[in-house]
This record gives sequence, C-alpha cells and structure tokens, in this order.
Amino acid sequence: MRFRFCGDLDCPDWVLAEISTLAKISSVKMKLLCAQVLKDLLGEGIDYDKVAKLTADAKFESGDIKASVAVLSFIFSSAAKHDVDSESLSSELQQLGLPKEHTTGLCKSYEDKHSALQDKLRETSLRLGHLEAISWRIDYTLSSSELREVNEPVIQLKLQAKGAESGSTETTVVSVSSDKFRVLLAELKQAQAMMNALQ
Repeated sequence: MRFRFCGDLDCPDWVLAEISTLAKISSVKMKLLCAQVLKDLLGEGIDYDKVAKLTADAKFESGDIKASVAVLSFIFSSAAKHDVDSESLSSELQQLGLPKEHTTGLCKSYEDKHSALQDKLRETSLRLGHLEAISWRIDYTLSSSELREVNEPVIQLKLQAKGAESGSTETTVVSVSSDKFRVLLAELKQAQAMMNALQ
C-alpha cells in the first residue's frame, strides 16, 4: 500500500514496527512527545529528560525512547517534505495501526508547526558553503636562482569560504599564471552568464 507521507511509496518496515511502540503511551503524553520532537526538528533542541519522564509509565527502555523519537521525526519531516495535510496524515497513520486518539494529538501538533517545519527543511536542505572573503595580489618575478630572466606575473588568490555543515571558515590560497588566470576569469564570466539566464 502506498502512503502520501512516504512520498507515495510503501511505508518502511521499521516505521510499522515503531507505530505499535507509540501506541503503548497515552494520547496526552503522545502529544507532549510530539511537541518535543517538533522542537528538535525546528532546531530548538530536545529535552531527553522530559522525553524519558513522558515514556516512563509505558516502561520504555532507552532503545524504545530513541526509536519513538526517530519514528516521529520521520513522520513529521516526511509529511512536511511531501506537503501532506493533517487529515490525510491522520487517515494514513490510522491505516498503519496508530489509535485515533494518538493520531489526533500528533496531527494537531503537526498542523500547528507545518509551515515552520517546511521553512526549516527548506533552509537546511541542499546547503552549500558560501564565500566569506576574497583577496588577491600580483607577484612579478624578475629572476630566480633557476633562471636569470623570468619576467612573469603570478596571481595569488586567497579565498575564505564558510562550510555548510561545519560552519567553520576555511582558507585556500591559489597561485596561477597570468594565462591560466585569464582562462579562469573567462570561464567564471561564462558560468555567471549561464546562471543569470536561468533566473
């Protein structure tokens, strides 16, 4: 059977297995657990002590807690990614065996954070590093110990780029001859023209 929140594919087996685990906690605690998972997905962090307290009466072990958080993260992020409305999500989760009271709380939480979750997913997907700073200088070598007369300019480029994942700044220094620099400049202008044509 195909499900919209799974991108019109079959539901993964591990999700089916963990839905029965979620059914063991009360619907009220399920809603509170959903709030914690959504906070984590929105970048606000998750309070694992609170999650442990919410699942304590169902006698969840550490593995069950992690699996519950993982399955809720998958459901929320996948549903937001495929732009599934809360009614469809509720229906599909009930078909998978999650009780109606649980799906009601889950879908209410999802509906409240749907647009914020989509914005966060958009912001964090296909992240590329970006150029922080660029500096250059031209060195003109008149002669060297190898050759009496060189008379050739060398361009030194210093690029500082911020990594998408790490967030740290990385510096790269490149030395090129004037001929290679002309080729590089011409190719960069071609690439910019192509990108401008796409907009």
